[in-house]
Amino acid sequence: MSSSNFLFFLTKEQKANLLYLLLVRKTSLLSTSFWAMFLTWFLVVVFWRISLPYFFASVVKGFLVAFDIFIIIFGAIFFLEILQKQGIVENLCFYLASFSKDFRVQVILLAWFLENFIEGTAGFGTPSALVAPLLVSLGLSPLTAVIISLLGNSTSVVFGAAGTPIRVGFAGLPLEGIASKAVFFNCLGFLVPVFMLWTLASEQKEGKQIFKEGLLFALWSGIAFVVPAVLTLKLGQEFPSILGSVIGLLLVILTCKLKLFLPSQERSLSKIKELKITLPLFRVIFPYALLVILLILEKFILGSSSFTFSLGTTQSINLFNPGTAFLLAGLITGFKKTGLVKKTFSLALKRTREPFAVILLMAVLVQLMINSEHNYSGLPSVLTALAQSFKTPILPFFSPFIGAFGSFLTGSATLANIMFGNILLLAARSLDLSVSLILALALVGGAAGNMIALADMLAAQAVVSLKNQERQIIKGVIFPCLIYLVLVGVLGILFAGYFSF
Repeated sequence: MSSSNFLFFLTKEQKANLLYLLLVRKTSLLSTSFWAMFLTWFLVVVFWRISLPYFFASVVKGFLVAFDIFIIIFGAIFFLEILQKQGIVENLCFYLASFSKDFRVQVILLAWFLENFIEGTAGFGTPSALVAPLLVSLGLSPLTAVIISLLGNSTSVVFGAAGTPIRVGFAGLPLEGIASKAVFFNCLGFLVPVFMLWTLASEQKEGKQIFKEGLLFALWSGIAFVVPAVLTLKLGQEFPSILGSVIGLLLVILTCKLKLFLPSQERSLSKIKELKITLPLFRVIFPYALLVILLILEKFILGSSSFTFSLGTTQSINLFNPGTAFLLAGLITGFKKTGLVKKTFSLALKRTREPFAVILLMAVLVQLMINSEHNYSGLPSVLTALAQSFKTPILPFFSPFIGAFGSFLTGSATLANIMFGNILLLAARSLDLSVSLILALALVGGAAGNMIALADMLAAQAVVSLKNQERQIIKGVIFPCLIYLVLVGVLGILFAGYFSF
């Protein structure tokens, strides 16, 4: 066996070990991340002989990425605890129930439209962390709430955080045609509310009947988002997720008022407690409206601002972080209750420590894989070795899976694009395939892969007080994710071979 083939074998073994520990041995994500990090460190130091400055740069960059996500998780927990302690979440559920008492309608409104809007404005794992506790308040179990919130944080990721996955993820690559192709393939996201409905129905005694009754509403909700998203792309890649969710929600509210597409029989969850209104509507809406306004303002003011410094290699910190908007919104909402704010601050800090440790390990792992190209062995990077098996004429089919794998590891479609963008570019050119097509497929796959993103999984678990349930969560989201990816891949093959646009 040649040295390059041997190292390729090692990298494949490293990935297989990570999945084996997590899914078969039921090892906690913290322990799994530690061993994955150790194996990666061993590979890049012993076999790749990574350059020392880039080794330290990987650790620094990994810490900065992890700290960035730490602020988001901490801010989300703080904000939601402040709201829960003041009864705002319960009252939101009351007002939602007054609009429609059918739990399928309520869940889709929150986990589809609200998540899509938050993803469009902020992204970076905030949607599932925000919505999962609301789903619990509707009567869902914490596990089901996390699964559904992860399903919802997918389609809108393509144009999430005002187009960041394209603008930043593919920075330096030819961008022409990527957005227009991606928005087309992303139309398959209309199936996501159907996946949510299936997850909801699977927990109920009359599951099949519950699913059939709500199927038309789920399909309509999916279409109501993806069609406006396509039409608003003309305004720029920053708008499809934001305007698609707003227009879609207004359309669905209108059809609900007209009694169109609603489930034939109204159903509610038996275990949801009777909610009584204790706060005026303005008081309930204010924290969420404030959060959205702060997110938009912060994105507008700081979105393109960054702080660059040199530490062996050049490092850059983006000044925009959605977590600060969560923190500020929570402080403003609870400013009259100093004791509550202090207590909630300590609680949020305590609940964020373990997720931060896992994300730190995974972020350093990813950076080591990226920077392993700077080595004394003359070998290509670990990522290049991992991607060798995807250099195939059916790359259009596998490209979405590569993007999904990147999101699974990093928790971000943007980081997935950074990891694999150049590799896919070279592979597409060597196979004489459309570069924009391959990158668009990877982008849509990365959005679908957000369903199984480890970092998002941790954040959603943290805010509903779940722990070490990764295996059960993955079992709940893996099949919808695979269906999504297969359909995108099949479309990719068809358009690569028979159509052009």
